Amino acid sequence: MTDDDWKAKLSPTQYEVFRKQGTEAPGSGEFVNFYEDGTYACAACGNKLFISDSKYESTIPGLIGWPAFSEAAHNGAVTLRDDNSHGMQRTEVLCGGCGGHLGHLFPDDSSPNGRHYCINSVCLNFESKKAL
Repeated sequence: MTDDDWKAKLSPTQYEVFRKQGTEAPGSGEFVNFYEDGTYACAACGNKLFISDSKYESTIPGLIGWPAFSEAAHNGAVTLRDDNSHGMQRTEVLCGGCGGHLGHLFPDDSSPNGRHYCINSVCLNFESKKAL
């Protein structure tokens, strides 16, 4: 898709996060304190990204305020790349379907497997298990 196509498809906030590697303010996303059973998909392309069983509450200061997942829904759901922006060394998380920026991956001892996918709510759509 062209940049104009993305601008037409996404809200201004989604465009800023997905296409410009922005981030939501901590605690502002609709899925921060959300605990229903179901599937989280990419809001831009519908790719299945995470299942609710992998959502958890991080205890790492600085990472609290965004939905946290311990693992992706399937191989290829997300892709990872080095992100050395803003004077930091991080791992960027991208949608495996459309390549949109979702957030970052961090080590986290409070995670069931030591991985913390810190994801912007604006990048996600949720489908309740009840609807499946």
